[in-house]
Formats: sequence, C-alpha cells, structure tokens
Amino acid sequence: MKKNFTPEDELLFLALGGSGEIGMNVNLYGCQGRWLMVDLGMTFSGNEYPGVDLVFADLEFIEERADQLEGIVLTHGHEDHIGAVPYFAAELGVPLYATPFTAELVRRKLEEAGLAGKVELNIIEEDHGNLVLGPFDITYIPLAHSIAEGNALLIDTPHGRIFHTGDWKLDEDPIIGTPATEEELSEIGDEGVLALVCDSTNVFNPSASGSEGAVHKGLLEEVQRHRGKRVLVTTFASNVARLQTLGDVARETGRTVCVAGRSLDRIIEVAQQSGYLQDFPATVDFDTAMGLPRGELLILATGGQGEPRAALARVADENHRLSLVRGDVVLFSSRQIPGNELAIGLIQNKLATRGIEMVTDRQSMIHVSGHPGRPELEALYDWLRPEILVPVHGEMRHMQEQGRLGLANGIPDAVVQSNGDIVRLAPGAPGKIAEVRSGRLVLDGDIIVPADGEAIAMRRRIMREGVVIVALDGEMNPRIDTLGLPLDEDLADFTAEAESDIRTAIAKLKGPARQSAKDIHEAARLAARRAAQRWCGKRPQVRVIMPNM
Repeated sequence: MKKNFTPEDELLFLALGGSGEIGMNVNLYGCQGRWLMVDLGMTFSGNEYPGVDLVFADLEFIEERADQLEGIVLTHGHEDHIGAVPYFAAELGVPLYATPFTAELVRRKLEEAGLAGKVELNIIEEDHGNLVLGPFDITYIPLAHSIAEGNALLIDTPHGRIFHTGDWKLDEDPIIGTPATEEELSEIGDEGVLALVCDSTNVFNPSASGSEGAVHKGLLEEVQRHRGKRVLVTTFASNVARLQTLGDVARETGRTVCVAGRSLDRIIEVAQQSGYLQDFPATVDFDTAMGLPRGELLILATGGQGEPRAALARVADENHRLSLVRGDVVLFSSRQIPGNELAIGLIQNKLATRGIEMVTDRQSMIHVSGHPGRPELEALYDWLRPEILVPVHGEMRHMQEQGRLGLANGIPDAVVQSNGDIVRLAPGAPGKIAEVRSGRLVLDGDIIVPADGEAIAMRRRIMREGVVIVALDGEMNPRIDTLGLPLDEDLADFTAEAESDIRTAIAKLKGPARQSAKDIHEAARLAARRAAQRWCGKRPQVRVIMPNM
C-alpha cells in the first residue's frame, strides 16, 4: 500500500469525517502534491460521551500536511459542514471559501471565537461562482437543500472532473434560491464527470423527498384547521425556505408571528442580511404575543429535536414567558434525527399530559427532507453519467446501498470507503490504496481531547458503575464513601462490611508488602470493589486515599 501520502501524478480522495456516519463532514482531495478540503463539520454528542456537547473529526493527517493544503471550501451552512471551523481553521492557517449566506454564518462563528480578522474568509458568488486553488478549478453548482445556498462543487483537475454533491435534493418549487436545472446538470454530464461523490442519507427512501412548495400547502391547511387556538411550530432554524413558508402562512391566516429561540433570531437576521426573507412579517415580543387573542398568534420555536434548553422544552415545562394551554397545538415541522427519539418523546409526553395537541410529519404534509430519495439519486446518475460513484454522508449501510444502486443504474465503478481510507480515483482502476489514522475529538469543557482518551473512558465507567472512595488513616483504618451505588437503604451495612474487608485484606499482607504503599493501596482497592460487587452487582471505580508513608 502507498506509504508516501503526498499526492503525486494522481487524484486522491480521503474522508476524515462523514463516511460511515451522518454528520461531521470533512473531505479531502489530493492532486499534484496539494490537498483541498471540502467542509469542516462537527456533530453533537450523545450518551456515549457523557459531559460532552460537540464531537469533531481528528484532523491529525492534514494538520501534519498543512503546508500542502490549498484552502477549505464550504458547501453550505449546516453545522455538520461548518461547525468545526472556529476550532480548527486558525490552526490550519488556510483561507476559507463560501457563498454569502454561509460566509456570514461562518463570520459570526469566527467573531464569537475571537478569531475575527485572524482567518481569511472569502465570499464566492452564490450562482456558479468559481475559484482556482492549485490544481483544483472549483465551480459552485446551486442545488436545493433545507438551507439557503446549498451547493454542489464541480472540481476540475488534471485527471478529470469531480461532482461533489454536498447535501442536496431535487425540488420543483424550492421557495428559496434557484437550483441547477436538469438541462444544466445534463450538460455537465455531457462534458464528462470522472467521479460523483454523493450524499447517501436517504438512499432507503423509495420516494422523492418532496417539494418545499408542498409543505406550504400542508402547513396552511393545518393552521387553518386550528382556528381560535394558539399554534406553535417548531422546525430547523437553518431552514430559511421553511421560515419563508411560515411567514407566508401567518400572513394568509391573519396571525402575528412571535419567534422564540436565539438560533432562529440569528438565522432570520443573517438571511435578511443576505437578501432572503425580505417580506417576512414583523414579529412581536413575548409579552405582546401573550396579549393577543389565541387564534391570532403563530409561534416559531426552536427545540423540535428535544433539546432540553430550547424554547419548546421550556414551554413544555411551563417555565417560558410564552405559554400553551389545553387545546393549543404544536406542529413538528421537522424530521426526528436518529438518536433524538427519547428526548423528543419526553417533551411530547409533557405536552400531551397538559392536553396540548401535536401534529408531526407522519400525520400531515408539514415537512420534507433535504436529502435525495432513490428516484432523485437515479435522476442525477442519469444526468451526470459519472465513471465512478463514491458514496459519502451516511452510515455504512447507507453508503453500501448507494453503491449497489449506482452500479444497478449503469455507473461502471463504485468505491465504498470509510473515514481514513485513501482512495485513488485516477489514473487507473479506482480503489483504496492506503489507510491513515482517523478518529474523533470532543470538546470537553474548554479543551479538545481524544474521544477515546482516559478522561472520557473513566467518565463512562463511572456513569455505569459508580464510585467508591476509601480513605486510610495513619493506622490504616479505612473510611468509605460512595457515589452512584444503588445501596440507599443498605449503605450503612455495606460500609461496615467493606471497611472490615479492607482491614482484613491489609492485615493479610506479609513481609515487605506490609510497608509497601503500592501493595496496601491495591489490597484496599480490591477489597472495596469485591464488597461492592457482592452487595449490588456493580464494579465501581475505587479511589484509595492514603497517608504519606
């Protein structure tokens, strides 16, 4: 396998994030000794990383080759494509490139991180804007998605052209923006496409994802159906087209809009600054909203994914200045992201207990996905006619399925890769030629650390098994305290027995071991752990505090 990871007279692809997972997209292209990065995203933590909010791709490979990196080109403004920028862009030390809406979101992130003016941010025209970085000639191709200015990248290289889709869908009525037409995409195919690097998220969906224009009709019907009731709609804050739709629905139903959630406020501000939402209705503050007749208010709120600090969760807990009562309605104009089901269910159950009606996308046409179903994938294959398909942006089951779908639709080669796989696209037969270190980092407090490091592993063990603390005095008499053990009623009896076991274990030490701090420490630790396992079946972490010996 290849050992020299500087690209020679060849075209390489390497994903450091986003292949084998949904989110955290970081893709690299290599050619003639240079690298190009497409997107620098993150993902949000789950239970596997207790105490952690943000997860990043490990960029060690490209950090060690930063002098070979030409720049970072951003396809659109979702967090899984731009969220890691303020944490790594300055260290990488290369320019960023984005269309105006995405660039403004990035600019604000850099400003909040104290990096204003320290990272070069270049704005590219949103409609077929072009830039040249080393051997890479890049053209932005507008495609529909669930955010303003979603783009594919057409990357021309000495070895052929790559069509990197980013996140996309087909939409005959997108509300915001003008995506490339079938004719334009077919023309790109006529000129030749070496490789299609393509979003796999919705490959198992047998139907097209649907149009944003159809959502307008569904939302309008739902709001009209609930005359006289206070209606709250929760949706993804970044979906500018959905916000435009909701503004139009409010106007058509005679309702005043109130916005609850900082991310919604920010997106509306950035969208209007970038030329979108110009006719969005004026909004009112919380106090004014609560003074309006119930049937004359439409609330737009964050929190549809069950985020505990978002507006919807606080409304459900009755600790927000906006309130709902029995008979009011919440419309979930978004899809559940896998992993969020329990958090969303918790909020929905709280609302249901209070007699608040809920409508989801399973009951009514109030949401469509921003990712392509099988018919859309097949259409793109037909228009572009690539020589190679490289599925990305999906779990392995999604990418394998898209590989099969592409081959079944006449694409000659499909390369299903994972994070860390270096794939040669040209010259010669495409395929994996090497594997480099990849992994995850987490933002733990204010520090970025390895996701598989001792701190996270220990926290995970403590969460599962609890902690026992053993303090030994100068006579080696133990005192025990516990955290997280299920022994509330039996704690005193357990403590007495465990302390007795520790005294016995220390007394059994012979010879030099009786004076060895290490041996005494280990005897106490094991005795305490065995006692805990005997009493409750747990194997806690045991910390022994000893006097100086």
